[in-house]
Amino acid sequence: MDVSKVIQQHKRLCNLISEKKIKQSLDILDDMISNASSGDMRDEYDNLEMTYQRMLTYTIDGIKDPERNKIYLKLIQSILGLSDRARQDILSHNSGWHTYWVKQQAEKEMKLTGKTIVETVDDLMFKNELDEWLKLTNEINPDPTSEISKKHKRLIRNIFNHLWLTDYYGEAENSLINIIMKSGKFRWYEASIFTTAITLSSFRTWQSDKLFHLIKIYEAGQDQVMERALTGLILNLHYYNGRIILYPEITAKITELSQDSRFREHCRIIVFQVIRSRETEDLSRKLQDEILPQVARLKPMIEEKLDLDNILPKDKNEEKNPDWSEMFSDSEEIFKTMEELTKLQMEGADVYMSAFANMKQFDFFKDFQNWFVPFYPDHETVDEIYHDEILGPGTNELAEALYKTPFICNSDKYSLLLNLKYLPSSQKSMMLKVFRMELEGLQQLNEEESVTDPYKTFRTNITQYLQDIYRFFKLSPYKKEFEDLFIGKLDIYNSEFFRLTCNASEAEAGLADYFFSKNFYGDALQLFMKQVNEKPSDVQLYEKIGYCYQESVDYEEALKFYRRAELIDRKVWTIKKIGLCLRRLRRNEEALEYYLQAYDLEPENVHTVIMIAHCYIDLKNYEEALKYYFRVEYKEPGNLKILRPIAFCYFALGRFDESEKYYDRLSAGKLNAHDLINKGHLALCRGMKREAVDLYKKSLLSGEITKVQFISIFSEDKELLISLGANPEDLPILLDYLLFSIA
Repeated sequence: MDVSKVIQQHKRLCNLISEKKIKQSLDILDDMISNASSGDMRDEYDNLEMTYQRMLTYTIDGIKDPERNKIYLKLIQSILGLSDRARQDILSHNSGWHTYWVKQQAEKEMKLTGKTIVETVDDLMFKNELDEWLKLTNEINPDPTSEISKKHKRLIRNIFNHLWLTDYYGEAENSLINIIMKSGKFRWYEASIFTTAITLSSFRTWQSDKLFHLIKIYEAGQDQVMERALTGLILNLHYYNGRIILYPEITAKITELSQDSRFREHCRIIVFQVIRSRETEDLSRKLQDEILPQVARLKPMIEEKLDLDNILPKDKNEEKNPDWSEMFSDSEEIFKTMEELTKLQMEGADVYMSAFANMKQFDFFKDFQNWFVPFYPDHETVDEIYHDEILGPGTNELAEALYKTPFICNSDKYSLLLNLKYLPSSQKSMMLKVFRMELEGLQQLNEEESVTDPYKTFRTNITQYLQDIYRFFKLSPYKKEFEDLFIGKLDIYNSEFFRLTCNASEAEAGLADYFFSKNFYGDALQLFMKQVNEKPSDVQLYEKIGYCYQESVDYEEALKFYRRAELIDRKVWTIKKIGLCLRRLRRNEEALEYYLQAYDLEPENVHTVIMIAHCYIDLKNYEEALKYYFRVEYKEPGNLKILRPIAFCYFALGRFDESEKYYDRLSAGKLNAHDLINKGHLALCRGMKREAVDLYKKSLLSGEITKVQFISIFSEDKELLISLGANPEDLPILLDYLLFSIA
């Protein structure tokens, strides 16, 4: 059985239902049920189809039924529910996934207890262990190696698995969740992973009850737990966006909650942080492809100039090495980038994904629930450090610093701790010093920020939890069993949930500006366009919309909005943007007109001067182009790049000697493939065919252009070459000779 086909069928059915295409969805459901093992599903399907056909007949016959809308809604919900069950049935028998293996093991254990159906909390196979734990005093903190502790760990795992793997919650699950919330016997970190289990169960099988449980946990307000509950709720509301409207009890509850400004702000924080995850892959790529290679290239120079053997001063007050600033003067770009990454980190961006990606191979992460366990100083993984000769004495500080640091997610904290055991002694000592300093700094930072940002703790907990979830979907060995929530646009702002909770103009405006600042121009454009009617005189809005269209290479639309902005407030920036769009649209005379207007307003702006010159080149007015290029050369005498268009203009005017002088000056730098082609053109028009071929050959061998690109360039320049004296009959022969010589 093709598992991926079933998953796609189910997704297609859900989309059809949201579009009210019931007959097509029933056809897909019919095919799904034919592959399911349960015969009861076929009977249920037949009943649904018959009910729908009756409804259609009554409607066509004009029979009025006051209950029709209720029946229709119930029918749709039933089709979705049956498709969910068919999907689960097929996957459980054909996928071979870890999820269903664990589920089947639990079912076997249930049978051994003499029960096959869990109806009440007393039917749970771990009810005895649960009762034992509930009888213990709150103060008990058993030794991790004790029998009580081992039993408790089994109980936690059993509860997690039950909440995760139960398709539909009933009285037993409702009672169990109530015990977890109200008994006071479960620590916050245990309640946290139980909350995640409910979230994951909801992703597996839709049930509105599960969302209401997440809402109750959020409303209970327990730190570290409420954040996970609301995150799980929002992710589910987005994931099931097409279904939400079919469950008015949910929309009513969300609408009620949205009356509270605190709830709205919590939702806004989560939405922003979910969207931030779109930056993660780009940040990881930047670290791997740009920063780390640059740092690696610095290494030999660092070793020589820093005298590493004596880097740690004997005197605490010794000044820093004055050579450092000189050594790094050629590496300013690294520090600009690092500064940017630090800023992103402070804002909540996930800058550590690539660094910790290879540290998820420990046995710790083979335990499914450990991907979601919050970091806390009493975790048994921390206890292992006590036995380390070097790390042992500083374990408390190390664990406390890790617990308090807001910049590393829980999953990565465990990775770091597990990795510490395998470091050389010198590095362990260094890490302890680093964490002691970190702890001091964090205490001061937390005190200061808590005063200025009342949502700081909530924001930190959300950020870390979402990064934990992100790592699970991207790195865990179980990721193939889940639909990756972080693939695609993550346009959570288009979901029904966002409309109910965050769809205020202020929230959308903030989100639009965020997208704009991160170069997500398509998303920004969607949100900016919603504001146009509300802000008909907002110049910046029109400018930003124009820029979004420009970056999306839709110059006609960009031009439209830049011109609207110009009508309200005539700025040089807008005039130049209009010129740019016109030039991209090859409306060269109009483009030149706008750049000349910009020049009148800012005659000293070098960028405007050079764009005017470019426009004259587009118009093949090389004499005028030269005048403006010379102004740039005068203002920036050390800029070799300006020599390139000057050399070409002289060539196009047939002033070969002046052109050659500028190409000779340009040769002080590195000639690119296009320079070599133009030098070849110059040689050709002077009658030096052999030299021309050699230059053309060099351009091709540079690797900067392909044969196809060269032929296209040569063909485009043909008219100019002939006008400058090249024999038209020689050109195809010369080209073939060149191609034979490099074959």
